[in-house]
Amino acid sequence: MATEHGDMQALREELHQAGLRATASRIAVLRLLRRAASPVSHAEVTEQLQGEGFDRATLYRNLFDLNKVGLARRADLGDHVWRFEAMQQGGHEREEHPHFVCNQCGHVECIDGVELVIPRGAKGPRAIRKKAVEIQLKGLCDRCAAA
Repeated sequence: MATEHGDMQALREELHQAGLRATASRIAVLRLLRRAASPVSHAEVTEQLQGEGFDRATLYRNLFDLNKVGLARRADLGDHVWRFEAMQQGGHEREEHPHFVCNQCGHVECIDGVELVIPRGAKGPRAIRKKAVEIQLKGLCDRCAAA
């Protein structure tokens, strides 16, 4: 399929521009992150790519390599598990955004369209004024709340 080939070529070029070799495993991981609706853990990446023959250690290194060069972002959402998400999705740069984490099942969901507004003269660490913080909302997801 021509569009799939074009997508693969675009991912290769993006990896090269970021200073990384465009290995099959890196392309697969970046493609998976771009298609994911919410941040994914190393275990989820391994599970989703298990049929492609990549070992766990390679996938782990690839996630951290993508994070290091700015193609992915990592976050610990309070459960001591690193989750990763692509910095671009649908061909455009992803904005910083909060995440909703279910207290019961651990489901994670991106909350887009929310902006952190810091009033002029606000006190607190510089990271808050620079908006270099992670915001998490916790509660029950719809599935757990309905149970």
